[in-house]
Amino acid sequence: QVDLVESGGGSAQAGGSLKLSCIASNMRYSMAWFRQIPGEEREGVAVIFKYDGDATHYADSVKGRFTISLDRAKNTLYLQMNNLKPEDTAIYYCAAGWRGTATEMWPKAQAYHYWGQGTQVTVSS
Repeated sequence: QVDLVESGGGSAQAGGSLKLSCIASNMRYSMAWFRQIPGEEREGVAVIFKYDGDATHYADSVKGRFTISLDRAKNTLYLQMNNLKPEDTAIYYCAAGWRGTATEMWPKAQAYHYWGQGTQVTVSS
């Protein structure tokens, strides 16, 4: 069991930056960031695998622009988002509690047990 609370969302201009934080009640699990646009499926943005030496994976749409990281001393997961685009507009969720059976499942919402409440990110052109 883990409780997750996101913060750091807001508005930015295209080309700008935002940094999301997710405070976890414990750091037992691999953790990920997802995003969702109303009416669409929740999609994986980035994951950091605790069981694999903190290996990271990113969605192709954010590679080279977003960076996922952990600060275990602060029980916090981060998502640094640079060079933001209007298509990055979504609600961003923190996820934990890997239950996937293959690494390739990491972008699938059903591969995680626990979720935060989400934080809105809006990017204007």
